[in-house]
Amino acid sequence: MKNVAMIINKKWNIDKQTMRKQTRFLMFLVFALILFFNLNNNLFAGVKDFACKASFINPITDIHWSGIFPIEIAGVEIKGSATEDNPDKLGGIVCFCKVPRGFVFGIRVSYWNPVRIIELTKVPGCFPTFGGMHVNITKPGTRYGTIGEKDEVQKTGFFNSHLIYFNVLDILNLFLDVPCVKHEGLDIAYLSEIDPTWNNDVVAMFMHPEAILFANPITQMACVADSAAATAGWPLDPLFWCSGSWGSVYPFTGFGGHGDIIQASALEASKVIYRDTRLGVSWDTAVDVCGAVITPVWIKSHHKIHEVKPVKGPILPIGRAPLLWEYFKDPPFGTKKNAPDNFSWILFKRVKCCLGKTFTSSGK
Repeated sequence: MKNVAMIINKKWNIDKQTMRKQTRFLMFLVFALILFFNLNNNLFAGVKDFACKASFINPITDIHWSGIFPIEIAGVEIKGSATEDNPDKLGGIVCFCKVPRGFVFGIRVSYWNPVRIIELTKVPGCFPTFGGMHVNITKPGTRYGTIGEKDEVQKTGFFNSHLIYFNVLDILNLFLDVPCVKHEGLDIAYLSEIDPTWNNDVVAMFMHPEAILFANPITQMACVADSAAATAGWPLDPLFWCSGSWGSVYPFTGFGGHGDIIQASALEASKVIYRDTRLGVSWDTAVDVCGAVITPVWIKSHHKIHEVKPVKGPILPIGRAPLLWEYFKDPPFGTKKNAPDNFSWILFKRVKCCLGKTFTSSGK
């Protein structure tokens, strides 16, 4: 019995030592996990800060000023260094427009006006145009683009979007006497982070039910013709649901539908432009020389864009094949001043105007 008791005590001591070792190991493991998660949170916070890094936009050097060309004045075209002719000629020399209590008699003028900035960013609340300013405007369900959903982004290219009124000519006090454009200056007009339709295709279709009509192979195949036309010159305006080689503008959500993140950002920019027009917020300034008109169905050839951030890109009509322009437009590690995957696009809208003298009913 004594031997049995010794064996039991010896085994009990061994088990106690084993339990102590296991307890110490578990305590160490818990501590390591707590430390890991703390470091991990700090690491991701740093990644977020880096992901929103950007320099403040410089309206002098960051914008392709050749985009205001071609300019037409009384039937004479000034092409400048622009590579594209206008999609249609202004036509005629003189113009006559009715205005309240009188009329305008003048000459026909046409040019391209840089009026908007469209931001596509992977970090909610990040404004690359304004020097990487980060505003905490997130809400439950806000998507983090390529930071939080890498697999989904590779398939669909999700972006948060911002529409900024950025009338460069107004900001620089230029062309202020042109009566056919609204002088808007600088303002933030749209934030997708507070829009419940931007990250949900079904909800977006309730807002714009016509999207159902274009979710079929036949209408999507028509975009091939639009792609060819945009690559050769200008897109086909009757195919308003197409954004050329970039994809379909419907539904109006942040899912680009491409693994190519640059192409996806271009598509999202065109969605924001069309959505603004579809809602009647942005009026077309190239339909009537007497003033802007509402066009619920956008006229694509009256718009052109170019990338500002992270890398300055060429001026593009809507839908031009990315193979011709996207090379190194989103460096994997960003640039010295701008983080990758956060895009700013400048929008040029064509303006047709009757520029002349106003005559009132009093004869003055």
